Amino acid sequence: MDVQTEAERIARSGGRFFAIEHAVALILVETTSASEAYPKLLETIGSSLGWEFGAVWEAALGPDAFVRCTETWYADAARLADFARTSRGTSLPPGHGLPGRVWSSCAPAWITDVQTDPNFPRVGAALEAGLHAGFCFPIRTARGVVGAIEFLTSALREPEGDLLATMESLGSQIGQFVERSRAEEAIHSREARHAAILESALDCIITIDDRGRVLEFNPAAEQTFGYRAEDVVGCEMAELIIPPHLRGEHHRGFARYLETGEPRIIGRRLEIVGRRADGSEFPVELTVTRTSLPGQPIFTGFLRDITERKRAEAELRASRVRLVEAQDTERRRIERNLHDGAQQRLVSLALALRLARARAAGAPKAATDLLDQAAEELALALEELRELARGIHPAILTERGLKPALEAIVDRSPIPVEVKRLPEERLPGPVEAAAYYVVCEALANVVKYARASSATVTVVHTDGRAVVEVTDDGIGGADAAKGSGLRGLADRVEALNGRLELESEPAGGTRLRAEIPLP
Repeated sequence: MDVQTEAERIARSGGRFFAIEHAVALILVETTSASEAYPKLLETIGSSLGWEFGAVWEAALGPDAFVRCTETWYADAARLADFARTSRGTSLPPGHGLPGRVWSSCAPAWITDVQTDPNFPRVGAALEAGLHAGFCFPIRTARGVVGAIEFLTSALREPEGDLLATMESLGSQIGQFVERSRAEEAIHSREARHAAILESALDCIITIDDRGRVLEFNPAAEQTFGYRAEDVVGCEMAELIIPPHLRGEHHRGFARYLETGEPRIIGRRLEIVGRRADGSEFPVELTVTRTSLPGQPIFTGFLRDITERKRAEAELRASRVRLVEAQDTERRRIERNLHDGAQQRLVSLALALRLARARAAGAPKAATDLLDQAAEELALALEELRELARGIHPAILTERGLKPALEAIVDRSPIPVEVKRLPEERLPGPVEAAAYYVVCEALANVVKYARASSATVTVVHTDGRAVVEVTDDGIGGADAAKGSGLRGLADRVEALNGRLELESEPAGGTRLRAEIPLP
């Protein structure tokens, strides 16, 4: 080839490639994402070079690494649409096909005729479309090759080194754009997730700057403290949610941390008092963290309203006090009954036996009378001890179980009681005792206060729980807070991690239900 002619061709090519580079640069400046830029890049490069089909192949890493076609462009839809569909449904492992070769070698490649190339998996579709020559160049980033861009045409064309060199350079520019756009997408996605977490969090999340001004106030904080976010952002947090008598301590601690960096409460879980917009105060659990961002320090507080937890803890403490008091009362009752009843009879019995022993030789008849008297005293003492034991824990419950014990209670009831269901098998001892006393107390209240004509008892165990239920058709209106009996039952049931429920509408009868977990 004449040197002057070759120089003129290179000059013409250089001018054409410069125009392509300029157009590609404009596309990369004017678009924000790879998915938006790829169709424009394919059409611009393909049309400028006079090639008829273009495709973008992106790498999918992992144990089954491959490149897959994610975007196509074609100049003749009637002839090339099927080839485009075939390409979009194709995935290539490293070294396979034109894109797979480029991905594996990290260098551009050229095929003079894909129809005769032994390493072109889409050869059948290329035959139908009449495609021959093809080239492909890598999309290169600082982390390596992330994909490839492929062009094909219906002509047979020999490799052009200057075209491949230009495309390789464009591939690096496109790769930088792809890396930048993916980083921005990751940032936007992270910000969206952050916003979604703030919006959906059940805990209050409040962020403040180094001057204590509110930067973020999530919906949970709005609901808990009674402020709208748009009204409090920019305001001093302490003036909003910290009670006046604690603000001085807060300001001193905040200033000390900013001055010394000594984290006395950072990263710790604390229980403090919060203040609502209406001025009411309530207990909160607080954790403060310092956000790791450049510039002035930013702090995020995670707060949770623990009013219900504090109420439950107080009730637990009160129930424990009541249990101790009930135990002391019961102990004194037992001591009194033993002293006044069985103990006195046993003392009398001992005296009678001594007298009988003394008179046995000289007065047999008197001794016999004394022995009869001792036997009577012994029988009475035993009966009193049985009654006393029955008040502590019925022997039938210990020896035979819940079903016989409850049947005995029902038999002694002065009103008709229907037993709908009772467990045939034994339950754990503490559960049986709790169920027994629930039924006892409930039936006693029915007789004393309900004016009922009948009652029903049901005890079942299901899903790892024993469920005890006593209902009546009486006047209703029972209130657990007014009597010590039901309150004591609730303490007994709750001590086993169960719960006691009372439903008693006026003129609607009463329903007492206990649920006790089985250990």
